[in-house]
Amino acid sequence: MHCSTPMVLIAALGLAGMAQAQSTPAASSAPQFITISNNAILSSRLIGLDIQNASGKEMGKIEDIAFEGGQISGIVLSVGEVLGVEQKYVAVDPSSISIRYMEGENKWHATMNADLNQLKSAPEFRYEGKWKR
Repeated sequence: MHCSTPMVLIAALGLAGMAQAQSTPAASSAPQFITISNNAILSSRLIGLDIQNASGKEMGKIEDIAFEGGQISGIVLSVGEVLGVEQKYVAVDPSSISIRYMEGENKWHATMNADLNQLKSAPEFRYEGKWKR
């Protein structure tokens, strides 16, 4: 069977695109050092942070943060404890959660507009495959 160069190139580019879709963008040739503003939120301050609804009812904890293409694509919440079940995780869009720092309390707060029924019916996120713990 004869394989033409353009077909091999197209196949290689397709595979490269698939591999890149699962990682961050290629690193630049030289490091770019930055100053992080006081308005930034560090992920280390978010992992384990309780999430409450507007009424102050606990909705779970931030378990993980998902990145795609160098951007936050989702936040994984641990909700099993508030639902009274074994560990259950759900993934939410970052826009679903409001995170703010309360100066007077020296504490981070996270809220989302959800109730227990929504958490119960949310699709479960599973730590499987390359995410297996």
